[in-house]
Amino acid sequence: MTDKAAQISALLAPTVASLGVELLGAEYLPSPGGALLRLYIDVPADAAVGSDGEPRSVSIEDCEAVSREVSAQLDVEDPITSNYTLEVSSPGIDRPLFTLAHYQRFLGQEAKVTLRLPQDGRRRLLGRIAVIEGDMITFDADGFDMEVAFENIDKARLVPDWAALGLAPSKPGKGAKPAGKDGALRERPARNKPAGAARPGKQKTNKPTNKPAARKPTRAE
Repeated sequence: MTDKAAQISALLAPTVASLGVELLGAEYLPSPGGALLRLYIDVPADAAVGSDGEPRSVSIEDCEAVSREVSAQLDVEDPITSNYTLEVSSPGIDRPLFTLAHYQRFLGQEAKVTLRLPQDGRRRLLGRIAVIEGDMITFDADGFDMEVAFENIDKARLVPDWAALGLAPSKPGKGAKPAGKDGALRERPARNKPAGAARPGKQKTNKPTNKPAARKPTRAE
């Protein structure tokens, strides 16, 4: 997380926890037209199973409740002075990793990582989370071990195992042929995700903030 995102995350975490979910982390993306503040929430590990014995996950209702409460807090605390839009989302299957505990939890899984400063001539890497020692994380990138300091990680996300999730593209059936001039049908592999589709399993709610006009009045000199 950026320093600004970390500051906002620390500010809002207690409010989110009071609603029965936890704040995994925040993304703060400034832009000339107005910043985007994205919060990721999840069900705490000790509440991941409901009273009925069924697994519990973040719902749209959870996102809406968090959006209402943190919007009110942000209006009072005012940590963002420019126009911004608030988005509250579940982590999804390609969940972001914000803390060392997150890396420890998903040890052995593959992650896509962007570094703050280049290392070994690269700022991006794709590899399995292999070892965690102190604040150092070792990634196995195609058999090559790359040790990265946690503080040098700008952002990271898990890479879903689409095959294990049953969402990998299906292979064409045997004997399938491309359509010819006679218009014969052909089999085509199913696409993984249609263009513009939301990430599977992700719930989110967007809420413009800073009042209807979203702009704060200019103070008189």
